[in-house]
Amino acid sequence: MDLTKLLYGGDYNPEQWLAYPEILKEDIECMKQAHINTVTLGVFSWSVLEPEEGDFQFGWLEQIIDDLYENGISVILATPSGARPKWLADRYPEVLRVDEARNRELFGGRHNHCYTSPVYREKVRIINGELSKRFGSHPAVILWHISNEYGGECHCPLCQQAFRKWLEAKYRTIEELNERWCTTFWSHTYQSFEQIESPSSRGESMLHGLTLDWKRFVTDQTADFIREEIAAIREAGSDKPATINLMYNYEGLNYHKFADLIDVVSWDSYPTWHKGEEYLTAVDNGMQHDIMRSIKKKPYLLMESCPSSTNWQGVSKLKRPGIVEAQGLQAVAHGSDSVLYFQIRQSRGASEKFHGAVIDHTGSRETRVFQEVKETGRLLGNMGGLLGASTESEVAVIYDWENRWAVEDAMGPRNKGVCYKETVEKSYRAFRKQGLNVDLIDMEQSLEGYRIVAAPMAYMFRSDFEKKVKAFVEQGGTFVLTYWSGIVDDTDRCFLGATPHGLADVMGFRRKEIDGLYDGETNAMLPTDRAAAVFASRERYSCQRLCELVELTTAVPLAVYGEDFYQGMPAAAFNRFGEGSAYYIAADAEQAFYDDLYRHVVDEAQVERILDCRIPEGVEVNARQTEEAEYVFVQNYNREAVEMDLKDEDYEVVHGKKGTAIPPFGTVVFMRRKSGRA
Repeated sequence: MDLTKLLYGGDYNPEQWLAYPEILKEDIECMKQAHINTVTLGVFSWSVLEPEEGDFQFGWLEQIIDDLYENGISVILATPSGARPKWLADRYPEVLRVDEARNRELFGGRHNHCYTSPVYREKVRIINGELSKRFGSHPAVILWHISNEYGGECHCPLCQQAFRKWLEAKYRTIEELNERWCTTFWSHTYQSFEQIESPSSRGESMLHGLTLDWKRFVTDQTADFIREEIAAIREAGSDKPATINLMYNYEGLNYHKFADLIDVVSWDSYPTWHKGEEYLTAVDNGMQHDIMRSIKKKPYLLMESCPSSTNWQGVSKLKRPGIVEAQGLQAVAHGSDSVLYFQIRQSRGASEKFHGAVIDHTGSRETRVFQEVKETGRLLGNMGGLLGASTESEVAVIYDWENRWAVEDAMGPRNKGVCYKETVEKSYRAFRKQGLNVDLIDMEQSLEGYRIVAAPMAYMFRSDFEKKVKAFVEQGGTFVLTYWSGIVDDTDRCFLGATPHGLADVMGFRRKEIDGLYDGETNAMLPTDRAAAVFASRERYSCQRLCELVELTTAVPLAVYGEDFYQGMPAAAFNRFGEGSAYYIAADAEQAFYDDLYRHVVDEAQVERILDCRIPEGVEVNARQTEEAEYVFVQNYNREAVEMDLKDEDYEVVHGKKGTAIPPFGTVVFMRRKSGRA
């Protein structure tokens, strides 16, 4: 996708204000003053665009688009499939979803539609085609926003039949499916594909192969629906790029399966700032940014964020001064070519009437929020050189959707609090503290080009992951694996023989047992003498939740357990294999253990950090590259100013001040030419 500017703006719903032309006119003036250059239109407009079947009313939308274009504001135009009109549900009830208990939903809400329904697909195809014909070549339209936050599943008869066909295509014979799903458990063997039903609390819920394949089917069926939506636009003549807006920490769909369907990844970010330490929120949000960027390994778009408080979180907390700028620059720092908000003007009624907006109910341009949005827009307008800049990383952490599904459905060793995401975040956070860009990839992606790869809680090995790892380490890579890894195959069948499967020689140990600790129960990890330099800052680290018992073969221990019947057994280990190195963390260690170990790992792998200076706690560092220069972002997420040695004369200041303290929630952006590094 080729943009001409960093996009700044957000979702705009003029259909809510058609009876108030003076407001529509004033909104454009407000947008211009706030340096807004792009708005998203039509996300939930179907009932206004097609109030009755076949009666298309596009005149109001065309007028809005024309007015925006005349004022220098571009449009991201949405397809309206995220919420269907009442006439469609009344006339064709099959489009409404059926839940896992086999109850047909009533009309209402969003995403209450069946992706399998031929009727729904046809009606979406028609309106998408009409929109494409009318607006696909309009100079204001720069991008297609396909539907909105795809999610959910349907268990209707149409979906059941599609699922059976999907299974038959995958397994070919019912005997193969029975073998892979281990259906002899509880005497649940199937005689034909027609006997299979999707998982349900009223029926089968204990065949983990079934549950995994249902989730894969839901992803594939959603992907097929997306493919048809985009095809309708293309067939009607528009070649503008397309995106879908993804969601924070959403478990229901494997987002990597959409990478080849869309031209650019976009996502919606709503972090809960001011809930404890802001830095922890920043790290969590930053990890999601990097997950989204890593799907295509290209610049992406921040499609939604909130300029003020949300209305749907448990507590609608105001953003402190400086956070609007900080969260926008964080997105750009991690690889976004946009900062877009939900919403431009605050709705007057219904469920989002108190959701934060650039323009509130008063319509004033003097509000604190409007002024912060305005200042952020001015700042981004001066950063055009960042447009399209890449993010280069020599470090990757494995974050795999399908592995997460399997981990959280495994029925042991902890059925509550297994904490897959949190385990991934510990590795991610430890690398980020070293001032490194980090990719978050899944097991299907290549490991080429990385110096270090970490695989936290890689319970399920799929897509020949173990073969990729072995080759990676043999050829000189550094690999870090944690507890509860290499246990099952891609249908959640336990591997027979030594685990971690296919990597026992690479890692230099064999797994024996794993102990689940009660909440509040801990053990200790004590560094060995040979690892004293690695863990120079501590003599003892705490671990909780899970402790794995392993037998070392060629590996050497870096830490041992301090308590319980496995006192003295290895809690962390190191092994040489081929030209590379392999590290193992056998327990759910505290963050400090990861921080100290990964500092050593980065040094040993000779990975160059973005900045050659100490990074204070609570500070995030990112870098983006163009052909001419590297842009370095240093962001302080502490409530106090921090001092950093950022005085190198090779830097040119893009934002902030060189050689001074970085204020609370402040950002310094430097540019350095490619001729040298600090």
